[in-house]
Amino acid sequence: METEQIQRGIPYAGLAISLTLTLILGPRTAVFYAAVLGCSLAALLWVLWGAAIREQERPPRGRAVLYYAVLWALITTLIFISPLFGFFGFTGYLHSVVLAGRTKLIGIGATAAVMATTQMGGVQNIHGTGVWVYLGLFAVNGFIAGAMTISGVAELEHRRELAEANTRLRDMIEENAGLHAQLVAQAREAGVLDERQRLAGEIHDTIAQGLTGIVRHLEVADRFDGDPEKRRRAVSVARDLARDSLAEARRSVQALRPGPLAAAQLPEALTELAATWSRTSGIQARFEVSGDAVALPPAIEVVLFRAAQEALANAGKYSQAERVGVTLSYTGDVVVLDIVDDGRGFDPGALTPSTDGTGYGLSAMRTRLTQIGGTLTIESEPGDGTAVSAAVPLTAAAAVGAAIPAGTTAPGAGTAAVPLAVPSGG
Repeated sequence: METEQIQRGIPYAGLAISLTLTLILGPRTAVFYAAVLGCSLAALLWVLWGAAIREQERPPRGRAVLYYAVLWALITTLIFISPLFGFFGFTGYLHSVVLAGRTKLIGIGATAAVMATTQMGGVQNIHGTGVWVYLGLFAVNGFIAGAMTISGVAELEHRRELAEANTRLRDMIEENAGLHAQLVAQAREAGVLDERQRLAGEIHDTIAQGLTGIVRHLEVADRFDGDPEKRRRAVSVARDLARDSLAEARRSVQALRPGPLAAAQLPEALTELAATWSRTSGIQARFEVSGDAVALPPAIEVVLFRAAQEALANAGKYSQAERVGVTLSYTGDVVVLDIVDDGRGFDPGALTPSTDGTGYGLSAMRTRLTQIGGTLTIESEPGDGTAVSAAVPLTAAAAVGAAIPAGTTAPGAGTAAVPLAVPSGG
């Protein structure tokens, strides 16, 4: 910035110095004073007028040539009046930057020719051997001034490029800031939607199933008004389910893992789940483990436990089955959970979530498995039972375990599960 200010001041300083020395050392005549002062004033006004052209990065070619041609004529006239105006003549080199392409070299050469005249002491000294001296001075002036001008132009272009790059960078920063704010807002909205979906799944898997069991057992109690023993047993089961539901609601608030998984691994938790479900549903359930059990990340265990819970819930409510088999298989590269019943079956293609919650559980189960890299397969036909299979590759399980720090839970793992008595609608 300081260099540019110095360059802007050089023409005016050179003109002031040249005018002062010329008035002091030149002839003391009115004509001389008038010519010097008049041409100096014209040069000053012309340089001031050309400031707008010089400030433009790429001034119009015609105006630039006009400005420089008149400037060169004024410099030549002043130097012809007195060689002392060579101090101002240096302006011709500085302002040649307004010219484009090869025209710039023409301007430098024209200025070098005039400046060589000042160094010869005036036009009157260019004769005889002085011509060769003049040509030598012209060559030296042209070479030095050309090199300096080209270097200055290159530096000016570099500064302009840097300024443009900085402008673009600022624009990009502002744009990125806007995009970042937009992404943050979108991520926040997506997080809210994910949390709503997670809470919907948790409520369905825990409290809703427990309340459904309570309602069903209370309805059973109403049907046995004439049998106090059966009525008492149904009310007792409903009471137990109410206590369990309350406990699970409290666990949900505390964001704990499903109750059975809080104190046991997945095989033990599934064993307890199958036994409890069999006792409360009245359907025979058998649980088996196939292969050598391996440790799974808590997030994977939660999803598989929820899948077993949902499949048993649906079997208890819809299948009218007599037997249900639950198998947890460790096959080396995949862990598979199979729930098979001998009930009446259904058409999987016709099942869609409804407003009363029917069909939501299978959809939520599939979503949870997809989030951890697993798959859900449902095979069923009317009158031929149902087989639900949840498979998770151990490579995906390892990735989930690495992605979730110790002490945290995955989506869907924040609340506890009710030990199912009578499950809710699928």
